[in-house]
Amino acid sequence: MKTVKNQSEPGQRSFGAGLRIIRESKKLSLRQVEEATGISNAYLSQLENDKIKKPSPHFLHKLAQIYNIGYELLMESAGYVQKRMDTEGPKTLAGAALFSVSQLTPEEEGKLAEYLAFLRAKKK
Repeated sequence: MKTVKNQSEPGQRSFGAGLRIIRESKKLSLRQVEEATGISNAYLSQLENDKIKKPSPHFLHKLAQIYNIGYELLMESAGYVQKRMDTEGPKTLAGAALFSVSQLTPEEEGKLAEYLAFLRAKKK
């Protein structure tokens, strides 16, 4: 398997920051993730703070399961495989966090839609 450099595109969060967003969106503590996956909270903290440059694919698989996001997306975000833009679904870890939150209130959905419109208007 060819390893691809783990590099964020401009405007995107780091891999660790993306993992933190997902965990926090699930309202999970590092200890809760440790208990569910067997991955030490020290390792998880190092991942979220980008101190581990080459995370274990085995651990990424466990995180994909508990966070309810695609393993392939984690492998792409960690730099193990080349990103494929022809796939459906979220393209970033932040997008995966939002995609996996199944119970947004109507107010939250509205605020997210407003913010997305604001971001897209800034690009023009």
